[in-house]
Amino acid sequence: MRIFNHKTLAVAIASVGAIGTANAAGLDRSRQDVTAFLQDGTYAEAAYTYVDADITGTDTAGRAINDVAEPYDFFHFGVKADINDRFSVGVLYDEPFAAAVKFEGVNSFVSRGADDVVTVLSQGRVNSAAEAQAGILQARQGIAQLNAAIAAQTAAGNDAAVQQLQAQLQEATVQEASLTQLAGAAQLSASSLGTQNGQGTNVEIRTNNVTMLMGAKFGANKNFQIYGGPAAQRLNGEVHLRGAAYQNATGYDAKISTDTELGWVAGVAYAKPEIALKAALTYRSEIEHNSTIAEVFPAMGLLGRNPNSTRDFSVTLPESWNLDFQTGVNPTTLLTAKVRYVPWSDFDIRPPTYGDATALRNNGTPLPIVSYDKDQWSAEVGLGKKLSDKLSIAGNVGYDSGAGNPATSLGPVKGYYSVGLGAKYNVTPEWSVSLGGKYLKFGDAEAQLPTKAIVGNFKDNDGFIAGLKVAYQAK
Repeated sequence: MRIFNHKTLAVAIASVGAIGTANAAGLDRSRQDVTAFLQDGTYAEAAYTYVDADITGTDTAGRAINDVAEPYDFFHFGVKADINDRFSVGVLYDEPFAAAVKFEGVNSFVSRGADDVVTVLSQGRVNSAAEAQAGILQARQGIAQLNAAIAAQTAAGNDAAVQQLQAQLQEATVQEASLTQLAGAAQLSASSLGTQNGQGTNVEIRTNNVTMLMGAKFGANKNFQIYGGPAAQRLNGEVHLRGAAYQNATGYDAKISTDTELGWVAGVAYAKPEIALKAALTYRSEIEHNSTIAEVFPAMGLLGRNPNSTRDFSVTLPESWNLDFQTGVNPTTLLTAKVRYVPWSDFDIRPPTYGDATALRNNGTPLPIVSYDKDQWSAEVGLGKKLSDKLSIAGNVGYDSGAGNPATSLGPVKGYYSVGLGAKYNVTPEWSVSLGGKYLKFGDAEAQLPTKAIVGNFKDNDGFIAGLKVAYQAK
């Protein structure tokens, strides 16, 4: 068996692993990595990740949808220390789940104020309040002309002509009543939706996690380790739905009150230092958040109900499984692999007033504002190469299955393929700096509403990630 100097080979772990993911399945971002805790000796790292994705498409009318993915960044910190040769403790911080979406331009995801109500209620037959008012005037003129013609034909005793004209009058009267109703709905909505004219659909969700771990090694050579501990998670977010694409939900606003809840982490690891082999399986529990949510649903005002509410709200962010593996290939080369599973098909976001409103048009069944059809599987394989005592490079390829297609309109991609490159430079024997980047090619997706209506098509999209990590290790 070939014996590797694992302390020297460790330099081959370059910075590609320092960066997270962008627009992965569901709300996944950081991958919730715990490998900082599995490092030898005293270890600390701080990593910064910048994400810029380009996600464009068209609405159902063929109008262009500009890039909806807002650039964002996040941080990761990790500190680990050995109490003795058997027990270790550590603290990790990351931002695992997030969404940053904003629609702009001229399309059905951008508000036209009260005109959107007219378009939705008329099912696209009337495009604006002004068009409805013009139609009312035209219909009333037609009604006056028909009444005059009926009077003339009645006086002439032409019963057949009178019947034909009365049928036309009935149609004109129905049209005038329908247009009047649309104009009235626009007037009622003007105060709440008029100020939104030109605003695009916008979503911002953030989470912050702090995980405390304690590990114990066992076995004849202390090759095995079990570890676990509590994880505190903070959540807040806002959702703003704009444009006729969202049908009766156009103009909807929601703000989730900040909430912090606890979950737990547990894992098992195996190490064989003579060949630089490490393998770890980590489980993170789901975390249920219970807070309040302030909602505004303008369409409820059209029904004579209060469109504003602040109510109890709960959402459960999903559990996950991570498998991390590495082994030496030769004295200067390291093979790495990562696999992650998240059951996003069990996840949804159900604001209570949004659910009540959608139930009115869905046979009494409330709908979630966001849900996913499939679970996420992601994998990444990489090679690290030591070039000198100070410098190493690495590359990897990755795949994310996504969470189903059609996808939610608030995250219209279906997974991705990725390729990454990175370099690590040892400034001193203890301190190192890593820099990495990834290119992602997103899968094409149709965007759908909770009603299953298709409202957009997104193709040929991609993005990139850049990451910087500074680390300290004393073995």
